[in-house]
Amino acid sequence: MNRLLVFSDDWGRHPSSCQHLISQLLPTIEVTWVNTIGMRPPRLDRLTLSRGAGKLREWAAMHREDTAAELPTNLTLRSPRMWPWMSHRWDRALNARLLSRQLHDDAQDAIAITTIPITADLIGRLPVRRWVYYCVDDFSVWPGLSAAAMREMEQTLIAGVDRVVAVSDPLAAAIRPRHAHVSVLTHGVDSSFWAHPTCAPPAAIEHLPTPLAVFWGVVDRRMNADWVLGLADALRDRGAAGTIVLAGPQQDPDPRLLTHPRIAAIGPLAFEQLPALAQAARVLIMPYADLPVTRAMQPLKLKEYLATMLPVVAADLPAVVPWQDCLKMVDDEASFVAATLDWMMGNEQTGDASRDSDPLTQLDRRRQRLASEDWQSKAERFGEYVFASA
Repeated sequence: MNRLLVFSDDWGRHPSSCQHLISQLLPTIEVTWVNTIGMRPPRLDRLTLSRGAGKLREWAAMHREDTAAELPTNLTLRSPRMWPWMSHRWDRALNARLLSRQLHDDAQDAIAITTIPITADLIGRLPVRRWVYYCVDDFSVWPGLSAAAMREMEQTLIAGVDRVVAVSDPLAAAIRPRHAHVSVLTHGVDSSFWAHPTCAPPAAIEHLPTPLAVFWGVVDRRMNADWVLGLADALRDRGAAGTIVLAGPQQDPDPRLLTHPRIAAIGPLAFEQLPALAQAARVLIMPYADLPVTRAMQPLKLKEYLATMLPVVAADLPAVVPWQDCLKMVDDEASFVAATLDWMMGNEQTGDASRDSDPLTQLDRRRQRLASEDWQSKAERFGEYVFASA
């Protein structure tokens, strides 16, 4: 049986694209999943203290005998102890020694998959058969990360891996001059999960004035705060009912988003609650700013939004353009505010599927196109890339 050693975000913390893909492969593949400490430099703030405490609990839990019983079949979880800094060469050298010592047996004859550049110094140290870089973002331009450190580690990683799988064309285009084997695999979606909520809407929205415009995901500096505040001001100035809901962890967002009376930043929710949150919304919004990091990314939420069959208003970004016939794509604040208000106020003149001149309605197009975007199909292609010439 092929064996995988996967370095990525914490298993179960939030369902990343890597977790979706590996979940599909698990019935027939043995996987050791390595929870890492992440890439954000520690700070003296609530987020760092919370994550640090969580890591300490996780490391302690790895010694419990019942841990394996909580995991899917064929999945083994590892939470190796790591040094939380990585900006200097000695930081990286220390982590390489720590990880190679703790993971040597798990790595024996496995295929290593990594989504994070901080594993670059493990190439040549672990006895794996080959390395695959599953590139999900350009971390060198992520807000809050050390750009120089991320860039240097990714360059080392790309030079050492056997294959690269990127989630977007811009990411692949940036890597191809540095690597001969680069493939593109966009995200998938479980349409049934998003169409059929299995729990009640979260308590955090029970008493919010409706209608709701909802965003879920990390609330950080990638969000176009001016657009969101423009919409909030429009609701307030018109005396119209309604709330903008920002659901997700907060990583140094624009502080204005946390104080406006028409914006409710409700924090992270369990993944299982998100379909119910969506069904409580009038419109789903994706107001990302036009930045290098957003131009390169493939937002996992894009197809999740579309699968809910609710109206979607999204910023004009490369990942959105191929889906512009299935949503309302906007390129400035005025258009974003107008389109979102149309849906919130029940005046769906903008983008109303019933007024679409195309023989297929917008919702029909969504269903047609999403039918070939399921995670099982994506995982089959991912497996072909990973195990080719293994």
